[in-house]
Amino acid sequence: MSDSSIDYKKLKEDFVSNLTGGPISEISAVTAVGPVAIFLWSVLQARQSFFKSYSVVAFLVDYFINVGTIILSTTLYSSTPILLSLLLVAPALLVWALPSSSSPKKKPLVPPAAKSKNASGALGVLSLKPFLTTYRGSMMIMTCTAILAVDFRLFPRRFAKVETWGTSLMDLGVGSFVYSAGVVAARPVLKQRAEGRTTPLLRRLTQSMRHSLPLLILGVIRTLSVKGLDYAEHVTEYGVHWNFFFTLGFLPPFVAVFQSALKIVPSYATLAVLLSVVYQLALDNTPLKAFVLTAPRNNLFSMNKEGIFSFIGYLSIFLCGQDAGMYILPRSITPPRSGVSKGSQRTTLLLTMAVWSMIWAALYFFATDYSFGFGLSVSRRLANLPYVLWVAAFNSTQILICCLIDTIFFPAFYNANDARTEKEAYINATSRVLRAFNRNGLAVFLLANLLTGLVNMTVPTLDMTPRQTMGILVGYTGLLSVVAVGLDAYDISIKL
Repeated sequence: MSDSSIDYKKLKEDFVSNLTGGPISEISAVTAVGPVAIFLWSVLQARQSFFKSYSVVAFLVDYFINVGTIILSTTLYSSTPILLSLLLVAPALLVWALPSSSSPKKKPLVPPAAKSKNASGALGVLSLKPFLTTYRGSMMIMTCTAILAVDFRLFPRRFAKVETWGTSLMDLGVGSFVYSAGVVAARPVLKQRAEGRTTPLLRRLTQSMRHSLPLLILGVIRTLSVKGLDYAEHVTEYGVHWNFFFTLGFLPPFVAVFQSALKIVPSYATLAVLLSVVYQLALDNTPLKAFVLTAPRNNLFSMNKEGIFSFIGYLSIFLCGQDAGMYILPRSITPPRSGVSKGSQRTTLLLTMAVWSMIWAALYFFATDYSFGFGLSVSRRLANLPYVLWVAAFNSTQILICCLIDTIFFPAFYNANDARTEKEAYINATSRVLRAFNRNGLAVFLLANLLTGLVNMTVPTLDMTPRQTMGILVGYTGLLSVVAVGLDAYDISIKL
């Protein structure tokens, strides 16, 4: 058979498909590389102030630690992620053992009047948490890396999205993207509560549509471009026309509607669980599951059945993230009162996060265990109850780990007494690369999708050697990093 007779599109579709995924223990080992890399970065910054003067060398080291290690964990070290973690921990412990060069110097005494004059304003109710920036930036880098790496043979098939049942790295990444969006979506709600005001439903819907419209337009553009360019795609992922941008675009108006339910249910987490349970009952006790998995695609609705019904699960994941944001984003997790120190508030936050991580993990175990629970299987295609609980458990634990690292190495942020000092401490405690990916996350994600399509149209990815694959991935992520850091350096925020 000649090369010209090979259907490369069909070959690519078959290649990137994954029937069952891999075990959660392996996925956890791979995703643990991110926090270990953050640990190494934190040691270098806290002990040696390595990134304080952000030179080209500092950027390259920052890129290797926070981006390069993610590439390695999903390619060359995909079978030995624990070894990669140990290779990162070793230099971190060595640097930690060296004498610190970042000990604070004594500052001249400043008269109280001068202090008040130099202060740049009181601290607000909400704050930019370094650990949240670190978590979101790292998650975005993993997502952008995987959407291109999956097209190469060096990326293990067990990490690609599963066909129907099972768990994989990319399945977790999609849910994590939605969860992280939910976390920051709690900010406007908290601001309204702090100001003692409520927004009518009609106004909430109008505001939500402003956020939805650009995403829906991007969804239409992606659908037209994929069909027009005959790009390889899996209809079992979202359907014939539906894509992830549509899922993101429809979230804001539905969240605005469900916000009214908080007058009845106590929290977003309760609402998320109730919605997921009702959806799971419908899957198990009605023909819904059979319709989504086996019904013929003979009209617009059935053509996009996966995207339409999995949206219920993604909405639940978003609400789980929003519930986490309600206790993560406030400066004080409990009402500030005399005698309660900032350290006590930080401990309360850590304990709250730990409790919620255990709750989500316990619910996931109960939903999936065959001996003591319901024995349900995870399905990203359906976005069913076990999938929602898995994503919530993983992300709440990841945020907890980032918060622990942040608390150990950068306590100055939590002790700041004015906005300027807190801003300086925030910058000192966050990687420039991670901060940049977090700041313009959706814009960078859009650029990553465009570059992924460009690479696939110009390079036979399935024929690339490991060396060529690594070169393309480094160039691709390097370009994304330069663009993201450049936007941050010029103080540009692209809101979509």
